[in-house]
Amino acid sequence: MFDGKAYARTLSGQPGVYRMLDQQGEILYVGKARHLKNRVSSYFRGSGQSAKTLAMLASTRSMEVTVVDTETEALLLEYNLIKQHKPRFNILLRDDKSFPYIHLSTQQDFPRISFHRGSTRVPGQFFGPYPGTTAVRGTISTLQKLFLLRGCKDSFFANRSRPCLQYQIQRCSAPCVGLISAQEYARDVEDAALFLDGRNQEVTDRLVERMEHAARSLAFEKAARFRDQIAELSRIRASQHVSGGSGSADVIAMASESDQTCVTVLFVRDGRQLGSRNYFPQGAAGSDPGEILEAFLSQYYLRHEPPGEIITAVAIEDNGFLATSLSERAGRKVVLKHRVRGERARWQELAQTNAVLALEMRLASSASFRRQYRALADALGLDEVPARVECFDISHTQGDATVASCVVFGSEGALKTDYRRFNIKDVQAGDDYAAMRQALTRRYTRVQKGEAPIPDMLIVDGGKGQLAQAEAVLGELQMDGVTILGVAKGPGRKPGMEQLFLSGQDLPTILPASSPALHLLQQIRDEAHRFAIAGHRASRGRARRTSALESIAGLGPKRRRELLKEFGGLQGVQQAGVEDLARARGISLALAERIHASLHEK
Repeated sequence: MFDGKAYARTLSGQPGVYRMLDQQGEILYVGKARHLKNRVSSYFRGSGQSAKTLAMLASTRSMEVTVVDTETEALLLEYNLIKQHKPRFNILLRDDKSFPYIHLSTQQDFPRISFHRGSTRVPGQFFGPYPGTTAVRGTISTLQKLFLLRGCKDSFFANRSRPCLQYQIQRCSAPCVGLISAQEYARDVEDAALFLDGRNQEVTDRLVERMEHAARSLAFEKAARFRDQIAELSRIRASQHVSGGSGSADVIAMASESDQTCVTVLFVRDGRQLGSRNYFPQGAAGSDPGEILEAFLSQYYLRHEPPGEIITAVAIEDNGFLATSLSERAGRKVVLKHRVRGERARWQELAQTNAVLALEMRLASSASFRRQYRALADALGLDEVPARVECFDISHTQGDATVASCVVFGSEGALKTDYRRFNIKDVQAGDDYAAMRQALTRRYTRVQKGEAPIPDMLIVDGGKGQLAQAEAVLGELQMDGVTILGVAKGPGRKPGMEQLFLSGQDLPTILPASSPALHLLQQIRDEAHRFAIAGHRASRGRARRTSALESIAGLGPKRRRELLKEFGGLQGVQQAGVEDLARARGISLALAERIHASLHEK
């Protein structure tokens, strides 16, 4: 057994990250500490530990530590190690799509306001994050009404000779054709930025000053426009006041039941509730609420920009460490609060209500899936209810850009992080059997290497032919114990008439249209079909954006430009003979022969 007390006495009081390892050297748990000696010692004091912590300590055979200079470095290192190793005893937050932002391209003479999702390291100003696209698009619409900022792409903006429809409906001031000066437009951009920062009163004061100046200068049309902007701002401020006060914060609540935990983040910006998002961290069962929230905050705010205030449902043991690290990373002060009053207490209650409701719906959905799996096992006469199902489908257009999809379902529904796509190569166009065989071979060769769990059931979209391919591949790889099922569309390809071909049975099974088992199979098959089509369309789009000349060895960008210029485009190059190609600048006879052969083979 590992002598944790003796090990802890050798540690320093510096910040760092510790790792608990099992007998095989696998990482069981990763943790951070501002004082390594004190934190590690706390595990081996013998009292007050949760059942989960006791189980972890019983499996621990050694520890490793990494000393760092600052608390922020400890936070970052912990996050990266958890993401890389996914330790069994850590609470894991699954990756989600990045939040949307509003982007102001301030590096231009006439900045553009736009929806943005992705890295915020590109030039310009970013406002957000927002919980969803609806909130972003609604805010952009308001900004265009108020400040008439352009939302068009640069290519569209640079090629206008007259105002577009946005100018006609009073959503843009038409800077593309010079109907507003760069100085006036810059003032509108400043007003929009102040509005997005919640400084509405300052925007109103600026507009009042400009309205009075325009009136004194007898520019009554301008004055009327400023008056309308002031009235619209007053209406917005009134609606914000009704929705509740002021301030910006993320309010984080949590609900747990039946080994499931939901963490809800409620977004409040400038007193407006912009919506919420729900997360279901893995490995939270048996952990106390403070530990769950601390793990969630550590991982969540290394992916997303924190606001100035974070309100949590329960107290966090070392919130000073976390607040210091987040403040240093954000470059401004970040405060973590638990006890709040007034409007913030109402936000806290609302977030808690959302967490409870989301968990109830999750549990109800999980129960529904489990019932469907039991019905599937009964309908097919299986010995056990499948816990992990993988389904494959093939998508192509007349054999072009063939893509195979693999979707994965568990007892709680789709496991989207386990989905995979396979670009099918070196098979005859339109040969779905060969395409399925290649996809299955590639997938289950990796499964055999331990890259993913072995499924209980494998579903292929198709009849006996596709079923035979699956049986052959799993037989070659010696994967026993996997139930293989082919789902063939019925007469007229109508839903509810599917024929189910189970491996080892000669006759198909036809379930009634009302069968829960059939509904589950339809959902899984349709998801595989959707995922395959999405991959095929992306692959086909990439192929269409790629020139046939790019794959020819020795024909770089400069020579391609010269060739296209010489013959007026790709069609002219295709029609040219070898001698004609060789007369183009930079093209030798040998290269001309390669170009001609390549284009005519294609």
